[in-house]
Amino acid sequence: MIIDPDEQTAARYRKSRDRQRSVAERLQSLRPLQSETKDGARIQLMGNIEFPEEVTHCIELGADGIGLYRTEFLYLDRKSPPSEEDHYQAYCKVLEATGDHPVVIRTLDLGADKVNSSLDNLIPQRVNPVLGLRSIRVCLQDLDLFRTQLRAILRAAVNGDVRIMFPLISTLLELRQAKMILAEVVEDLEEHDVEFMREVPVGMMVEVPAAVIRIEEFAREVDFFSIGTNDLIQYTLAVDRSDPSVANLYKSGDPAILSMIAQVVAAGIKHDVPVTVCGQISSDPMFIPLLVGLGLRQLSVTPHSIPELKEVVRNITIPQAEHIAERASNMEVARDIENYLRGELKTICPDLVV
Repeated sequence: MIIDPDEQTAARYRKSRDRQRSVAERLQSLRPLQSETKDGARIQLMGNIEFPEEVTHCIELGADGIGLYRTEFLYLDRKSPPSEEDHYQAYCKVLEATGDHPVVIRTLDLGADKVNSSLDNLIPQRVNPVLGLRSIRVCLQDLDLFRTQLRAILRAAVNGDVRIMFPLISTLLELRQAKMILAEVVEDLEEHDVEFMREVPVGMMVEVPAAVIRIEEFAREVDFFSIGTNDLIQYTLAVDRSDPSVANLYKSGDPAILSMIAQVVAAGIKHDVPVTVCGQISSDPMFIPLLVGLGLRQLSVTPHSIPELKEVVRNITIPQAEHIAERASNMEVARDIENYLRGELKTICPDLVV
């Protein structure tokens, strides 16, 4: 805060304010336009949401659908787990708001930094919860909890374009167990003559290095991948992203992370399995040319960032993005990569660089 600024200082801030307003107005005008590169390549920008009420805002901002629907809100601040009807009503509300747009529903991802008092017996506090019982591991230990959610998803799927995504898959056994439980739920719904959608695409989050190493095998067993870079970065670099004492070591642009993203994209192309990125890296404008250059054609992002990201996409070409990705991939230090990407963004969209 500047107390009693002189006229020169005040004028500088007025100019900055007016510039920000002008940029904001221009970005708002992009809402109805498609997210495509200057040479016509379609890059889908999906939204990440936590609550059903966020969908309308997401679509209004120009989202192509919901790429990550976090369902943990149904479990938080409750004394008992949500019922099947609680799940069903929440999912139907989202599908009604999205219309024909696709919705990727991620199954329960509790544990680590997300806990619930009703599940204290199942998820006890540990010294290192990030490496403990969380996400798909919780579901595979409490099958009633898992089945309840899967039943509700399949029932709601008759109302829209739904895909199911399992989080924190690290082994083929986990994936196969989750798919087996899903198959059992399908049989149970059929036996009781309940209306549901039988054929629902099934995908997995790629957020553990073990999954990247075996990505070729996983590609033969799923319909899509979604790279969760937040966890992938912390597990790969051995950095707890919630610990401020090592925050400086958490680097989205680390060469190892770029290599892993490229490896997943290559496997997806080889096996015709769509790949998206849904971590924070996909909501950062300076990473967009890199991700597009690595071959990604779908990103799931924070809704409010959609207009900025759309502007970046509409100001690059595929050859330009591929050149940026190639140069960045040949660099050896995260700092150099991020500085390079920031400089490229300043050339592409100078108004977006603070």
